[in-house]
Amino acid sequence: MDNLTRRRFLTLSGVTAAGALAAGATQVNWSDLMAAAVDDPLPSDQSVLVVITLYGGNDGLNTVVPAADPAYQKARPDLAYQPNEVLDLGDGLGLNPGMKGLKGLWDDKRLAIVRGVGYPDPDRSHFRSMAIWQTASPKSPIPTGWLGRWLDATGSDPLRAVSVEPTLPPLLAGETTAAASLPLRGLSLPGGALGTAYAALGKPSPGEGHWQARAAKSVLDLQNATQVLGKAVKSGHDQEDDDDEERTKGASAGGTSQLGAQLELIAGLIEAGVPTRAYSASLGGFDTHADERGTQQRLLTELDGALTPFVQRLQKTDRGKNAVVLVYSEFGRRVQANGSDGTDHGTAGPVFVLGEKVAGGFYGNQPSLTDLSNGDLKAGTDFRDVYATMLQHVLGEDPGKILANHTTTIDGLLRA
Repeated sequence: MDNLTRRRFLTLSGVTAAGALAAGATQVNWSDLMAAAVDDPLPSDQSVLVVITLYGGNDGLNTVVPAADPAYQKARPDLAYQPNEVLDLGDGLGLNPGMKGLKGLWDDKRLAIVRGVGYPDPDRSHFRSMAIWQTASPKSPIPTGWLGRWLDATGSDPLRAVSVEPTLPPLLAGETTAAASLPLRGLSLPGGALGTAYAALGKPSPGEGHWQARAAKSVLDLQNATQVLGKAVKSGHDQEDDDDEERTKGASAGGTSQLGAQLELIAGLIEAGVPTRAYSASLGGFDTHADERGTQQRLLTELDGALTPFVQRLQKTDRGKNAVVLVYSEFGRRVQANGSDGTDHGTAGPVFVLGEKVAGGFYGNQPSLTDLSNGDLKAGTDFRDVYATMLQHVLGEDPGKILANHTTTIDGLLRA
């Protein structure tokens, strides 16, 4: 390493002089993020939206469980939870037993559950339904996401929205502006002896030229970012090992899953004062056509183990207290279990909203399990009502401009 120059090391290691770049979207680097936090910090009283997508179609009936309803037990004789197995929420409903942390947030009035959320003329295709949710256009396909249009309407700075997912989701793509992408993989730093050598490259050297000094400062900025953001930034090797372990055994409450690492990163960015107003993260695997009960409960435990410490951490700072978390999936599942101890693609499902600004409790009506449409739940709340509420009360934007004149919001969901 003695003869290894900074420039050659950066080239061979694949780390650019400005830090790790996000592929396939607006390129963002740590120098820009940290500089923005210093030069134009997010005001501590400004709200932030964190959107979490559950890909695959989460079964809402086994998430917010009507365990005491005879129609539920009859429709799912081997898949249903019994009343003594769920975490009681009142109104004859209970949370999945894997969501003990979220039950605590419910008790603290920091979790709101919007029941029966969907859209007119539901489509059971993953791709079409997710496109509808991400573009907020249920009648005809359009090329822009709802938060992408918010970006278009409010300026051209991609740092106002950041995705920490592996690829930029369509919801953050506008016509003229796309959000910045900062996937977790883009944060990997070398570990061990190589990591020590890498850190040494950030130290200034007497007599070095302008570009060598710039490269050194970029290394130092990236090292400083890891200190600000904590253990969410790990060596690429360690992160891959963790991912493999999680895929094998699933995450337990308090463990660090991939979603947990995403949310830890977002928490660090919020606390650092990065001037970002909207973030996206995701968790997949919810397409539970077979052996649903164990698979979904493991995934909901992982969601719980990531969300609970995230919300608890946010309430400790002024900026964090102004963050609102929205959790949704592209559709629910059918009421009737299939022949493989699973459920097939359905329609309406619950949406979770969490945070200090949230007035916890139930919103919207619980869908009937006997008054169905072709065997599916009837949606009682339009998903655009949820989005309009987020746009108006979190991002401070007229929802009609973004949602094609849809301005209906959910009264009382968020505190002023």
